[in-house]
Parts: sequence; structure tokens; C-alpha cells
Amino acid sequence: MTPQEFKVYKRLRLVTFCLSAVFLVIIGRAFYLQVITSQKWAQLAERQYRKTIRDESPRGTIFDQNNEPMALSIAVDMVYVEPNQPTSFSSVKEKEKRREAAAVLAATLSLPAAEITKKLHSNKNYQLIKRQISPEEGALLRKKIKEQKLPWIGIKQEYRRYYPNAEIGAQLLGFTGLEHQGLEGLELKYNDLLLSKGEGLRESRKDNRGRVIGASQEKGKETLPGSSLVLTINQKIQFIAERELAAGLRSSGSKAGCVIVLDPATGKVLALANQPGFNPNALAEYRPGDWRNRALGDAFEPGSTQKIFTVAAALNEKVITPGQLIHCENGSYKVGGKVIRDHAPLGLITITDILKHSSNIGSAKIGKKLERERLYKYLSDFGFGTVTGIDLPGESRGRLHKPGKWYEIDLAAISFGQGLTVTPMQTAAAMAAIANHGLLMQPHVVEKIIAGDGSETIIAPKALRQVVSAQTANIVRDMLMTVTEKGGTGTLAVVPGYRTAGKTGTAQKADAATRKYSVDKRVASFVGFIPAENPKLVIHVLLDEPKGQVYGGLIAAPIFSQVASQTLQLLGVPPTYPEDRNTILPTAEEIANILGNAEAEELSALDPHSFDDIVEVDENGEAIALVPSGPVMPNFAGLSSRQVLEMAQENNLNLKLIGSGRVIEQDPVAGMPIPLGSGIWVRLEPPSDRPIPAEKSLK
Repeated sequence: MTPQEFKVYKRLRLVTFCLSAVFLVIIGRAFYLQVITSQKWAQLAERQYRKTIRDESPRGTIFDQNNEPMALSIAVDMVYVEPNQPTSFSSVKEKEKRREAAAVLAATLSLPAAEITKKLHSNKNYQLIKRQISPEEGALLRKKIKEQKLPWIGIKQEYRRYYPNAEIGAQLLGFTGLEHQGLEGLELKYNDLLLSKGEGLRESRKDNRGRVIGASQEKGKETLPGSSLVLTINQKIQFIAERELAAGLRSSGSKAGCVIVLDPATGKVLALANQPGFNPNALAEYRPGDWRNRALGDAFEPGSTQKIFTVAAALNEKVITPGQLIHCENGSYKVGGKVIRDHAPLGLITITDILKHSSNIGSAKIGKKLERERLYKYLSDFGFGTVTGIDLPGESRGRLHKPGKWYEIDLAAISFGQGLTVTPMQTAAAMAAIANHGLLMQPHVVEKIIAGDGSETIIAPKALRQVVSAQTANIVRDMLMTVTEKGGTGTLAVVPGYRTAGKTGTAQKADAATRKYSVDKRVASFVGFIPAENPKLVIHVLLDEPKGQVYGGLIAAPIFSQVASQTLQLLGVPPTYPEDRNTILPTAEEIANILGNAEAEELSALDPHSFDDIVEVDENGEAIALVPSGPVMPNFAGLSSRQVLEMAQENNLNLKLIGSGRVIEQDPVAGMPIPLGSGIWVRLEPPSDRPIPAEKSLK
């Protein structure tokens, strides 16, 4: 073999080797793809021509007690784009069509074209454009997609929460977010039940443009709609309550207010109205403060409505009797170094007249007969200082301090409604216990739960405890009827043809800025039940910061009357005393007398000088009004024993004198509060030439 032939031979062998190596690599790669990773590539191929569609089921409906919808889900469209969707367009034509698609979406949905263009050129497979579009937008967009052949745009059905009555019951119902999660009210409380159940997936074939072809196959669990709720709420009563409350706010200039209507025998809430309201269908137009359910979340000093429960406790403990006379000290009474006042110089009056004329002094004396522990027990049993347990979020406990922290003035003030805070719902539930023969029922708003499969769960009324005896409750009922009769503070609550039992209240609000009671901010209220002999309704009306007339008997009682009269007619409750003069609305002269004697409310209860440093601000920055702080230790330094005794008598103090002469030491130190039940003393020594050390006098 010549050298030239040998070179050719070597080149042929090299080429053969290289070709063989390449062939082996191809064979190995083919084996890897076709055998080792075949399942992976088969799945990827499957995804190219199969499309998975997630089905949504509607959130459960919320009905009133008559099965009228108050919240429901309606089908709406959402728009998305699939930027990587393959097409048969040329590259130039595809660019032109993408610009066209962006322009169509921007014009139809009122969105920025630049933002949509960016999404259409994304490397992602899916981009959301807009949710919950209007039916008009959906129809127009479908038409343009079909006419202009725009393959990247998709429209999918979803659900939007809709409230057919707009503002009616808004704080009660609450609302949901875009992801269908409950954010307030019943929507939040029962969110897990209202949400749909199951994955709800369907799988279909698609062509090269992503269009679904052929029949779909079910995949995953069956989708069930969420559970529905049937409420105790009557939409018509709810409407009446909200309409009359709104009118009352306008006429009184109040900042806010609420009306609660309860069935006392079952605890069912028939209406729960709050003002100002909001429309959950147009949530962006309102402030978060408008969403607040004030009937549950706001706590105020109750004022004279609290006298009901002080009297009930004392009657039940038999420390007073219905016909007993109590002297009301002609309008001025000193307790724990503070002066309690009445609106008028009342003398020796009955327990009934203490409620009828709203006597603070009489109530304080009744509270003293109970003493701290027993009064605290009954107030706690009536539900004050704890949540009622109603099936709604955001309920406040109010504030009721332990009796060990009460001074003598605390006991008196709490007896007539100062020094504790309560929510409107707590007061309504406690009044319902009086109407229900002393049995406290748990208030609730959901009566029945209907699961997605049709099964039903009934929510039975729940009795919490017997607070007072039926006999005591009936005695208090009869006393409260006199409040709405001639001469009482609640005559404007009367409904012709029916006997009404109730109580007015007007309380000063705490001012967080000054940490004192406000000089001009009030809370006016009326709570009562009707018909008094066989109560069907308990109604509590509260107005926050009214202007001009601020008394519960003048501005809250008329709202009670309007709501009660219309509701009784709606429920078909016949008049019990159609000809009884005591159930006729007061005359213009009687109303004028009420206006002239408006000081019958408890605003003048405590001497104005008692209102220093008596307000506490809680962890949320809200003012919690407390009663005037207890007695403080005077400065006895250098005084004689006679002077010490005179000052102690003036301040109603019981102290111990040690030694004789002049005071050189005292406990507590001057200016410090005197703890309840603690021993206080002063030490005296005969005068000497040495000066009294300052540290000795102040310890």
C-alpha cells in the first residue's frame, strides 16, 4: 500500500469511527427518550392537547326567616390571556393580532393598553386581566373575539357575592373578598360552611389554538355548593328598624345608633340595625368604620337602664320588698365623700317610683342593701362583663370590674348605671330575661343550616340560666310599666292599644383626650318589651352623641314606639287594651312637661367636681369610663387630734389615731387613694422644738 493509499485508508477509518460514534449517541438518546423517560414525555405530550378546567360552585345563600335571599352568589365572567397559545399566523401577522387583542381588551374593559400588551407578551402560560366584569362587557368581548379571531383571550365563569337589599342588614351580613373569603359579619363567622366543597375539575381535548373539542371528562371530587343559612332575621322588620333608626338619627343629629329587636322567649334576633350603614355591593365607596356592628362592638355606660337590674337583684335577694319606702334625701346624698344628686327633691317614695322617676339616690341605697359581691354576681348573671355568645364576630365584653376594686362610691354609681360599660346587645339580652320570667336566653341569628347535599341542621334556642325568679321578673315588669305611664320618663314609647314596659337612659361619654367625662357627648337609649303582659318583642334603641335634645325619653323612646307598632302589626299581634287610657299616646301638654323636666335623666347624678381623673383608656385606645376614683388621703401633717377628726368626718373616713399631740406620720400618704377595706391611721406626738420632717408627714 502506497503512502498515499495509507493516508486515504486512515481518513476512512476516522470517518467511520466518527459516524459510528454519532450513530451510537443517537441510538442511546433514542433509547433514553423512548424507554427510560417515556412516561415523562407522554405526560408532556398529553398536556399539549388536553385542557384542565376548574369548576367553581357558588357560595351558599343567606336567607331570612321567610326564605327571602339576603346574600347570594351570581355568575359573572373573568377575563384572562394565554400568551404562549400556539397559532397558525405568520410572525408578522401574529404581532399585528396581539396589538389588536390588546386594543380590544383595553377599550372593552377600560384598562391601560400598555399593561395588557405587557401581559400578552409574557412568557407565562396564563395571565389574569380582569375579574367580575359586567354582563355588557362580557357580551361585547365575546363578539369581538369571534369576529376578529383573537386566540389568546379567554373568558371563564366565576361567582360574585350580591346583596339584593343593598344597605339593609349590611353590618349583620358582612361581605366577602375577591377570593370569596368572608371578611365581616355572617360571611366571616360562617365562612367555612358557606364556601363550596370539592375540587370540581373537568378535562377536555383542545386543538392547536387552545379551543375545547369533544366532550369533557370529570376529574377529582364532585363539586358541591356551600351550605346555606336561614336566619332568625325578618327582612321586613329589619327594614322597619333601619328606616326608623335613620329617621331618628336625622332628627336628633346623632352620630350613630342601633336598634335590636329580640324574641325574648327564644333569643332569636328579629332585626339588628346599625346606622350609618353601607352598601356591600359598592364597598369601595365606604370607610371601614361604616362596616362596624355597633350593636355588638361598642360599649357605653348604660345610664339609668341599669337600674332595672339593680332592683331585680335586690327583690330576688329579698333585701327590699315591692311596697317598701325609701327616702331619697330630697335630691342630694353624700356617699364615700362624693355627692349623688337626683333631678328633683324626691322624698320618701316606693321602689316602683324609684324606677318610674329614675332616682339615682334610691338606686344607690338599693345597691348598698345588696353590697358589692351580690350586686356583682347578679350583674354577671345578667350577662354584663362577658360576651353574650351571639353567633356573630366582633362582640365586646364591656367592662365590669371585680367587686374587690369597688370603693363605696363605685357601689353607688354602678347601682344607677355609671362605672361600668355594656354593649347594646348585652342590655337587650338582659331585658329579655326580665320579659322571659327571669330566664336568660342566648341571642342568635342563624336558625337553620342547609348543607350542599340538602341535609338540614336546626339551631335550637339555648337557655343560659335562671337569673331571677319568675315572681321577681313579673314584679319588675309591673314596675317598668309605670315608666311609660303618665308621669314616667318613657311615655313617648307608648304604643296605643298595648301596655309597654321599659326604661329610659342617658349617659355621659368618656373623652379619651381629656380622660374625663365629656361635657357635651351623650348616649341616649330606651329598652323595653311589648305587650308587657305577654311579651313578643324586646326592643333596644341607642343613639350616640345626639345634638340638642339628648335624653333617651325624648329621642330614643319614640323610635321604640314606631318600630314596635309596625312590627306588632306585621306579626299580627292584636291590641290588648284598645280602649285603655294608659295606652294612648301622651298629649302635647304632657310632651311639653317631659321637655321641661328633661333633667329627670341621670346626667346630674354626681357632683361635677367628682369627674376628675376617672377615665381609663383600654388597649385599643378607646375610652372606658370609670366611676370617680375612691377617696384620697388628706394631708393631716401638723394637725391636732380634734382637727384630724373634723377632717375625717368631712371626708367620711374611718381612721385610727395613735398617740396625742400633732400629726407627724400618716398612712396612706397625703394624696394617695385609700384602698377598699384597708386600715388608715395617723400618728401624733406632743409638740417639740424640732420641725416635723417632710418625709415623716408624707412617709
